[in-house]
Amino acid sequence: MTDLHPCIAESENWVKQVIMKYNICPFARREVERSSIRYHACEQTKVKAVLQAFIGECKLLEKTPKIETTLFILPRGFEGFYSYLDLVDSANDILVQHDFEGVFQIASFHPDYCFDGEPQDSAANYTNRAPYPTLHIIREASMELALASYDDPESIPQRNIAFAERKGTDFFIKLLEQCKR
Repeated sequence: MTDLHPCIAESENWVKQVIMKYNICPFARREVERSSIRYHACEQTKVKAVLQAFIGECKLLEKTPKIETTLFILPRGFEGFYSYLDLVDSANDILVQHDFEGVFQIASFHPDYCFDGEPQDSAANYTNRAPYPTLHIIREASMELALASYDDPESIPQRNIAFAERKGTDFFIKLLEQCKR
């Protein structure tokens, strides 16, 4: 389920060619195959307007059970990682304000994602790097079910980081470039 926007194809390619192919998220394949991922490009660039669109997307997700999850993509205006992190904090706050705490959670992705304490060029950062700044809106109930049926879900982030470090930064740079084709 997609909107028509140039960044959508790149984001779909990223989900299929990186996240799913290399099992970064072990739950992605099912949703890709079911076509239950919504890709939404938000053209807004002002924080207040983005948050308004974000909450609208949550409301759409709430009333549309056939959509399992939404990638809320920001093609412009949040290229800076730190301003993006401020937006993520505000989006989490707005989930609480609109009574969506416990209903939805956000996973965040950005082209310059950098884990606290990691060097910018660390391959580990690529586990959360995407072609565009993206707020992944996840249904908490679905995540709880998926995690309950997965052996040792706490190992997923460490497994991904170990994989990224084994493959190296150049590997992921090329992968992300290929998503643009």
